[in-house]
Amino acid sequence: MEPTLWITLAVSLAAYLLGSLSFAVIVSRVMGLNDPRSYGSHNPGATNVLRSGNKKAAVLTLLLDAAKGWLPVFAVQQWGIEYDMGAGTAALAGLGAFVGHLFPVFFRFQGGKGVATAAGVLFGVNALLGLAVALSWLMVALFFRYSSLAALVAAVFAPAYYAFGGDVAWPYEQPLLGALIVMGLLLVWRHLDNINRLVAGTESKLGAKKK
Repeated sequence: MEPTLWITLAVSLAAYLLGSLSFAVIVSRVMGLNDPRSYGSHNPGATNVLRSGNKKAAVLTLLLDAAKGWLPVFAVQQWGIEYDMGAGTAALAGLGAFVGHLFPVFFRFQGGKGVATAAGVLFGVNALLGLAVALSWLMVALFFRYSSLAALVAAVFAPAYYAFGGDVAWPYEQPLLGALIVMGLLLVWRHLDNINRLVAGTESKLGAKKK
């Protein structure tokens, strides 16, 4: 096996392990809050932590979950060229962190839905791309008050923005587009229960307290 392939596999594994740090659970434990897997949607993510009523914990969870998606991609794009790592490695690093959040090895493979981590990956790919998708998420969330609906819209818009804005607003690399499509499909899959609740009109709105 070529040295570059070994490095790519090592980077992908490291990204997965970083992604496996479920900060919703970690932050809640440190701040003396209930485990987010025990209330609300039972999802270890920032939106469910917000249902605890502790906005500081929710914001901290959001930032840390995003950071673990951003760091591997940014690091590969900044310093990977010295080790012959290109867009393919960056794509695998982003996917590794994202899959780690969904199926964390440190938490019995029971993870969150990946919205914040996916956003971090997008900012790692390109800050302008991340900002465009984040603003789309924010507009839908503010107007409809459903975090899940905003996430679904962002999941579709992210690869579309990247494809149509490629080589104009940001550099275009096919492996990265493939990674964004896979992430988008996984996000939709992880939100199937939310989709059913949205259709039934029983989905919880942003800011709703835990029951």
